[in-house]
Amino acid sequence: MNIILTTLNSRFTHSSLGLRYICANMQELAKKTKILEFSINDAIQSIAEKILDETPFIVGIGVYIWNAGEVKELIEIIKKVAPKTVIILGGPEVSHEPFRVDYTKADFIIQGEGDTAFYRLAKKIVSGEKTDERIIKPVMENLKKLALPYRLYTDDDIKNRYIYVEASRGCPFMCEFCLSSIDKKIRNFDLDILIEEFEELWRRGARNFKFVDRTFNINIHLANRILDFFLSRDEKFFAHFEVIPDHFPDSIKEKISLFGPGALQLEIGIQTLNGEIADNISRPMNFEKIKENIEFLEKETNAHIHLDLIVGLPGEDLKSFGKNLDTLVKMSSCEIQIGILKKLSGTTISRHDKIFEMVYSNTPPYDILKNAQLSFKDIQNMKRFSRFWDIYYNSGNFKDSMQLLKTDDAVYENFYDFSLWIYEQTSSTYKISLDRQASLLFIYLTEKKNLNKDTVAQAMINDLLKIKGRMLPEYLRGFYKEEKNEPKEKAAAFNKRQAKHHH
Repeated sequence: MNIILTTLNSRFTHSSLGLRYICANMQELAKKTKILEFSINDAIQSIAEKILDETPFIVGIGVYIWNAGEVKELIEIIKKVAPKTVIILGGPEVSHEPFRVDYTKADFIIQGEGDTAFYRLAKKIVSGEKTDERIIKPVMENLKKLALPYRLYTDDDIKNRYIYVEASRGCPFMCEFCLSSIDKKIRNFDLDILIEEFEELWRRGARNFKFVDRTFNINIHLANRILDFFLSRDEKFFAHFEVIPDHFPDSIKEKISLFGPGALQLEIGIQTLNGEIADNISRPMNFEKIKENIEFLEKETNAHIHLDLIVGLPGEDLKSFGKNLDTLVKMSSCEIQIGILKKLSGTTISRHDKIFEMVYSNTPPYDILKNAQLSFKDIQNMKRFSRFWDIYYNSGNFKDSMQLLKTDDAVYENFYDFSLWIYEQTSSTYKISLDRQASLLFIYLTEKKNLNKDTVAQAMINDLLKIKGRMLPEYLRGFYKEEKNEPKEKAAAFNKRQAKHHH
């Protein structure tokens, strides 16, 4: 009666913390339980084959917004080939109704935290006990009693993947687009035990930690204790935290300022700087504090910052969004992630549907198609804007060159025109090589913006030679002045993108 825990991660370098929690809490069934991880790029029939090679009695599958469709296909194959296999689903995508992907072929669905709920259900199934409920309703775990999962990261995981960890669960805020707002109580793990687990991961060679806490800096004692853990290390490492923008007490600021380049990454959810729109989505924000804290992080620390903005929030038009973007670019030189609003089951964003004429796709990722302020064409253009922004601005590949596009500080307006032009040339937002990206930018700046070719070329040469060993495209070689453009040192494996932003 083998039990397989599986999911399809969005990338190979990602790993599933949820599966490891379940496995760590399987008690007497642990010896029969095995984790098999895949990625959404793997062939579904091959995934089904590898799972069924284990002759499983139960298959537990983690379902997320990025793998919802693939999981449906996987269930159908398993049930056709091995119909007696019991399939249990869990994860955010099935924790709230309505389900917008058909999972009727699954035997059971566990909603909410499944760390111990999966064990209880599996025990009943294995023992032959009758289980009347197909959908098991959420139960909040006692974090102090949970077995922690970190010993289940293999040496291969530690060598090749990000190690996901958490110090707390829940979020005190009520942002209407976010599933985290449902669990309004912050619960913390036992810090002493947690630090011991981190010490063991470190001893085994883990150097890339991604915290999944939604509000890492809300608890000052917890944040300082964990920051101290990393500051006590004398080897290079990478730690990622998601933080709230208007809560940086002096003690946390002091510690953040001690981290060296490439060590610390902070993801900060701004979403909008328009107070009226923030009120629409129940997102309380102290804008003066946000400005003050981002300025501190930018000028007095080496932290790499991700600032998040959302397109399509109820009531926000492109002019307001553009103002948000222009403001953030002035405040910070680091990455600004531009997301498209999604309507997730379980969130309260749907209360705006009628007033703001919100229309969403019914297939994952359930993104907005149009609203009263933005037409379908506007949304499509902004999806492409987001993708090209990531390629050209966030990647750090064109940090000097992008400055030439920011005429009159109208960042949004200039990049919007650029993104429309790129799409006219490529009819695609993917599989555009770095050489092609550079060529498009050179043509646009010199022919469409009529900028001096030598000025543009020097900026692009500076960008392209930041990483040692990179070859210049032929059209730039005539502008190359070797003595002024020595290649920079190669960045650490997990920090190449961050390094480009700091040159």
